[in-house]
Amino acid sequence: MTKVFVDTSILVYAHDAAAGEKHVRAKSVVQRLWDDRNGVLSTQVLQEFYVNVRRKTKTPVSAAEARQWLVDYLTWDVVINDGDAVVEAIELEERYRLSYWDALILHAATTAGAGMIYSEDLSHGRHYGDVVAFNPLSS
Repeated sequence: MTKVFVDTSILVYAHDAAAGEKHVRAKSVVQRLWDDRNGVLSTQVLQEFYVNVRRKTKTPVSAAEARQWLVDYLTWDVVINDGDAVVEAIELEERYRLSYWDALILHAATTAGAGMIYSEDLSHGRHYGDVVAFNPLSS
């Protein structure tokens, strides 16, 4: 089964009921990844997720609730961004003309052997080496 890397916004929408249709779609794809046990995240995504659900959603959650969600996601395949990842993302930023943060996401997905990235930020359907971007929130 193909591993799927999940970008921060998808994860946040899955937990933000105020996001309407984006919440419904994101929750569905994240639940499928739980059921299939093929979701992949990175330390970057988990850090961004924690901050965003605490501060940037219409209904921020408590630190305790956000922490528990984060702990739950640690059961997924989690890529730790080390020094090499930080440097190698620079090469991906230049090669694909991405933001540095998206390049770091791409590096983590590649490192994990994910065949797909669920992202709202990367170009839907574009191949980045062995990884293809897919926006599960688009209609």
